[in-house]
Amino acid sequence: MKNKFYQYIQKLQDTITSKLEAIDGKASFKEDLWERPEGGGGRTRVIENGDVFEKGGVNISGVNGKLPETMQQYFGVKDANFFACGLSLVLHPKNPMVPTVHANWRYFEMYDQEGNLVDSWFGGGQDLTPYYLFEDDAIHFHKTCKTACDKHNPDFYSDFKKKCDTYFWNTHRNEARGIGGLFFDYCKATEAMTMENWYNFVTEVGNSFLEAYVPIVEKRKNLPHTETQRTWQEIRRGRYVEFNLVHDKGTLFGLKTNGRIESILMSLPPHVQWVYDHHPDKDSEEEKLLNLLKNPKDWV
Repeated sequence: MKNKFYQYIQKLQDTITSKLEAIDGKASFKEDLWERPEGGGGRTRVIENGDVFEKGGVNISGVNGKLPETMQQYFGVKDANFFACGLSLVLHPKNPMVPTVHANWRYFEMYDQEGNLVDSWFGGGQDLTPYYLFEDDAIHFHKTCKTACDKHNPDFYSDFKKKCDTYFWNTHRNEARGIGGLFFDYCKATEAMTMENWYNFVTEVGNSFLEAYVPIVEKRKNLPHTETQRTWQEIRRGRYVEFNLVHDKGTLFGLKTNGRIESILMSLPPHVQWVYDHHPDKDSEEEKLLNLLKNPKDWV
């Protein structure tokens, strides 16, 4: 399974980066191959200063070795070894009318000291972080997510949408990071779902990503915007950074397992503002977004 999934994310990375380069038209992805001293490595691809994408990364990795003590305590195991692979992407567009997007699809195995597989699971999801709310964009993104889920289980979309709203929640701000999407973790074999079933589901979601995001980019990338709207985008990006550094499990796992810092922190946008005690104007489009983020909505 680990070889099968790693081959899948290699192909998916190629597919996604090719499409994004075509959309941008100016910038191309810089590739960085790296190795992890403890075992494994990855292929980082970063795009910067494009016509559409100010910064973005589409990274894959496959790492292995001894599970660090902090993670052994987290999983409640002793002297375990692990393998983890996945694709993680974040795209920060220049135009504040185009939403930031994040996606991740991953697979994890844990072994005892004799090398026997003792646990394995899939995780992942995709979510949208707009700066200005276009309701038809939100509906399109969520409908695409639901279509992918419905092919495998009628309950998946509602379950994983709720988990996404709960997970991407900036508790210290009491607001959502964005308008959500899907989030699933610890997807293990059961009587109802084999690991092969989970593989088919996760790859279905991965394959739906471009369909979910690209039409929104194409529709919004050339819309006019003001400096004031750009400032709002940078203020909201600050909240994105806060979530990633304070709450995100993937970021924290990478930092605690001696992950590659450049790859882990590629999700951070290049231009961000933290304005003291900032509040949007009453009844503005900015306030409309903020009100929605405090009360997540069902889009489908």
